[in-house]
Amino acid sequence: MTAQKTISTTFRIAVAQLNPAVGDVVGNLAKAREARADAARSGADLLLLTELFISGYPPEDLVLKPAFLKACQKAVDALAADTADGGPGVIVGFPRQGETGRHNSVAVLDGGQVLVVRDKVDLPNYGEFDEKRVFTEGAMPGPVNFRGVRLGIPICEEIWNDMGICETLAESGAEMLLVPNGSPYYRGKIDVRHQIVLRQVIETGLPMIFANQLGGQDELVFDGASFAFNADRQLAFQMSQFEEGIFVSEWSRTSEGWVCSQGMMSRLPQQEEADYRACMLGFRDYVNKNGFKNVVLGLSGGIDSAICAALAVDALGEERVRTVMLPYRYTSSDSFKDAEECAKALGCRYDVVPIEEPVQGFLGALSEMFEGTEQGVTEENLQSRTRGTILMALSNKFGSMVVTTGNKSEMSVGYATLYGDMNGGFNPIKDLYKMQVYSLARWRNTTVPPGALGPSGEVIPKNIIDKAPSAELRPNQTDQDSLPPYPVLDDILECLVEKEMSTEEIVARGHDEATVHRIEHLLYIAEYKRRQSAPGVKITKKNFGRDRRYPITNRFRDR
Repeated sequence: MTAQKTISTTFRIAVAQLNPAVGDVVGNLAKAREARADAARSGADLLLLTELFISGYPPEDLVLKPAFLKACQKAVDALAADTADGGPGVIVGFPRQGETGRHNSVAVLDGGQVLVVRDKVDLPNYGEFDEKRVFTEGAMPGPVNFRGVRLGIPICEEIWNDMGICETLAESGAEMLLVPNGSPYYRGKIDVRHQIVLRQVIETGLPMIFANQLGGQDELVFDGASFAFNADRQLAFQMSQFEEGIFVSEWSRTSEGWVCSQGMMSRLPQQEEADYRACMLGFRDYVNKNGFKNVVLGLSGGIDSAICAALAVDALGEERVRTVMLPYRYTSSDSFKDAEECAKALGCRYDVVPIEEPVQGFLGALSEMFEGTEQGVTEENLQSRTRGTILMALSNKFGSMVVTTGNKSEMSVGYATLYGDMNGGFNPIKDLYKMQVYSLARWRNTTVPPGALGPSGEVIPKNIIDKAPSAELRPNQTDQDSLPPYPVLDDILECLVEKEMSTEEIVARGHDEATVHRIEHLLYIAEYKRRQSAPGVKITKKNFGRDRRYPITNRFRDR
């Protein structure tokens, strides 16, 4: 065992925003070791990893399995043993079994041993977080003495609320605050994080490093964007968003405390780029971490399937994406032309499978039972379900994951067919309203985002963006036949879903009262469909599923 070195006037901290996989304890340990080796080559004294890094975050009910907790503890002990070489110490998050329960913990490793373990006190229990269900609160923490520097290590949520944890650490002699986080993306989240950290810096008078996880985990996307503020409230460094990386920050001890010399200042993307890259990263990690070699989707010539095709090619590469046009008698010549041009622009495989024969087969089989009834939604849905069946057959035959392409506007009001266009394994635009889809399509036609594998130029034909949206399930059909214009619909839905506004407040914004009540009714009665929908990337503060949990059986109406 090697004795701890003592830091005198310079302290080098390597901040690692990496992409662990939930449950891959061996793989995550290997990532931690590789990061430590990189930190050592850069002369770092300490490597700061993120919340529950060893298990991946969030591990959810995996932490109820004793075997899983034992595997995580074994990995932490192995990483601790590595530090006997005299290189960087490590701060790493992991779930552990304590004497009083299971804990969301961090371990400080150095000199070949676990110097100290501290357990998270403030367990979040809202939105996407459900930690009180599986973890036990820890005791109020004190600073950790690492090579002569007193470190406060609040864990994620502990800096967001007013429990006084950071203040307690400062009063107990902490010289700086290092925060391992698992903070998922939503639109505008970076500004929120900066304000939270600044508040704690002001209250404690201490500098703070915010280290955040990267990568997609089911519906959540962790966007990295780690940063630090000095005690004088100045941004010391800003790491990139949506990209893995390790940055070695250099701190100097002064008469006024530790100060970080200004380091990297990565460009942070604006809203459209950030939303697109979140969708791309979440989609890529879902496909890759679940072992799918390729994907297939129905390319209809409409805006939703077109942007999903673009996201798929950007995330995975053209060779892993197969698109299929599934025309029926109502499919327009424009849709044929637009779908083919979109696939050609993206460079991905494009097949045409007409559905006239199978649809007529279903109608023939049901003709006796349907005799004397009028054609309507049932027959329209048979078209959608035929398409869904064909796509699932391709999935089963070739091992491709089906990409679902419904947007949040449609999912909100139930304009989607169970076992039809809702078939699939993952939906990259599930949390994007229709007008946001159009906005991202226009943006993608002018920009290739960093990390994208797709081509530059107009990848979504202009006609797809310009023409009136239609499911093309009957002659001359458009979405506006039965829905208000999408700018109106999206505003009403955002008021109902994200803002939980009353119908009276929404009408006061200038919306028609009858329309508002109708949309509210459609929103509630579509809950049973959303419960059966594929997972998709969370973009807003309130996505369907993790954040918004309404009962299926629900007679409330706001009148």
